Amino acid sequence: MKHLFQEQLDIPHEVISEKESTATDREIILDLIDRNAFTMYFQPIFSSKDGCAYGYEALTRIKEQSPFVNISDLFLKAKETGTISNLDVCCRKNAISQAVAQGIRDRNSYLFINICPESLLDTAHRNGLTDGYAEQWGFSKEHIILEITEESAIHNFGIFKKAVDYYRKRGYKIAIDDLGAGYCGLKMLSIIEPDYVKIDRHFISGIDTENTKYNLVNCIATACHRLGIRVIAEGIEREEELKTVLDMDIELLQGNYLKQPGPVLNGDHVNMSLFKNQRVYETDLQDKNCFVGAIARKVVPTHSAASVLDTFSRFIKNPGLRSLPVVNNEQVVGMLHRSRFLENHILGKFGYGFALNQYKTIDNIMERRFLVIEANTALEEAALKIQMRNSEFLYEDICITRNGKYFGTLPIYILLNAITEKSLILARGSNPLTELPGNEFIQREINKKLSQGLHFDVCYIDIDNFKPYNDHYGFEKGDHVIKTLGSIISGIVHADYNKYDFIGHIGGDDFLIITRPQNAPAICRKTIINFEERLPEFHGLEDYNSGFYKSCNRKGIEEEFRLLSLSIGIVGTEYHKVDSYAQLASIATEVKKAAKAQPGSNIVRNRRTSIHSVLPNL
Repeated sequence: MKHLFQEQLDIPHEVISEKESTATDREIILDLIDRNAFTMYFQPIFSSKDGCAYGYEALTRIKEQSPFVNISDLFLKAKETGTISNLDVCCRKNAISQAVAQGIRDRNSYLFINICPESLLDTAHRNGLTDGYAEQWGFSKEHIILEITEESAIHNFGIFKKAVDYYRKRGYKIAIDDLGAGYCGLKMLSIIEPDYVKIDRHFISGIDTENTKYNLVNCIATACHRLGIRVIAEGIEREEELKTVLDMDIELLQGNYLKQPGPVLNGDHVNMSLFKNQRVYETDLQDKNCFVGAIARKVVPTHSAASVLDTFSRFIKNPGLRSLPVVNNEQVVGMLHRSRFLENHILGKFGYGFALNQYKTIDNIMERRFLVIEANTALEEAALKIQMRNSEFLYEDICITRNGKYFGTLPIYILLNAITEKSLILARGSNPLTELPGNEFIQREINKKLSQGLHFDVCYIDIDNFKPYNDHYGFEKGDHVIKTLGSIISGIVHADYNKYDFIGHIGGDDFLIITRPQNAPAICRKTIINFEERLPEFHGLEDYNSGFYKSCNRKGIEEEFRLLSLSIGIVGTEYHKVDSYAQLASIATEVKKAAKAQPGSNIVRNRRTSIHSVLPNL
């Protein structure tokens, strides 16, 4: 009874303590706000076009010691205690007043201010406070960008959108901060339609080596560019991260690698040499992943506000100009195709086209349905997309974009010529038996991935005791085994895994797969299972049921040999530092030897310096 009685007393005691703690936190926060115990630090956001500071983000700091571990802890407690709106308004006031005191108006830069969604939804929040601060310190509302934190969950999007629309109508610009940190980012993106998107630093950190982060950010950037939303990459801490986001055409950059936050506005410019790593698409048809960006033409586009008369003049002066993209703010909004433009809008049905249209703008007559393909699309994939078009438009030039921004145009005949030439080159460099890429292409693929700093696995596959099999059953059966293994590997990789995984035939009975680290063990296990299912076909039922066959060994002495099996060595650059193709080939050979040292099919993986089997019982 004593124990039960004590438990009953403990429960309300804990509740009271929690209430007291909450009340204490609320009093502390309100006291900090009343005394304005905060200051602002400013971190510049740079333009990748000229290296100038496009704007400055205002970051709140506490001027004195407090029970809160950091600013994030303070804002979290403010939400819990119902003081977030008071705190948010105080920080906005400080941001504007201190930025103006630091001379932001003379720089003609934007001021990025973080605001909490909770304060926008607070019914007690009084409208016009931010306007009043901007007017009090003479700072243009058009130069204030309100960053809405995506990490905070928003349950009433309807009310929230009205609040955002209120600020937008007043002249403020809207940004979604930390996109990807919460769970409602895409919904916010579609409802708010922001002017800016800041990609959360989690996705920027290590983006140069982590494929998942790279692909996610690349997709977000491309989508935003197509929607006319400016993208900011925040949290850039290393040169390699900077180069990677520059390759994605992300135009606004923020991070300690460029400039750390400080109590004064500084960092008007950043060293432009940091930005000289823009990706160039080189025409290398020996590369199995040659992209359309490598063969695109750099046609100078026109604008939707251009006149029909000027555009007509341009077509007449350039007989080879087949099509003309219409581009506004780097976004493709329309296309003009030479034949239809001249026939429909210059000649016209009864010969009055020129008279009717010469004073119109391109916006009135441009074609708004056209094929757009990203510059990093493989030639064959582009050809498939073209085949899906209506036959009427089959041979029209394609518009090429790079991460959603205009890049160039591509005539169909150039694409077809490139595909034909590439096919001939690949045929010359492929293994004639399996038609898989040979040593030259294998080396090229590995060196490319090493130069990109990407993590990948190399799976070195070898057929055990293939020579005595070849001698006993004959070369025709041996060739059949090799071709079958090549088909098995291709089928597994192409059906279940990344289409950019690479399969090569080193020669003889040796194959090589390059894939993402998490894919390698599963690919190898499936390869062994599918290969061993074909053993009755390879050996015949009599030998298969016996589990062995007799043949002469290398010394000419008859010996019993086990049925065919596979030895696979996996080398991962994620666990072993590799600097060259030669080093990787040497390590892979050693790991494969470790697999062959054990009877039957085996998979051995090298992690740093230890070698161990990753093959469970099949």
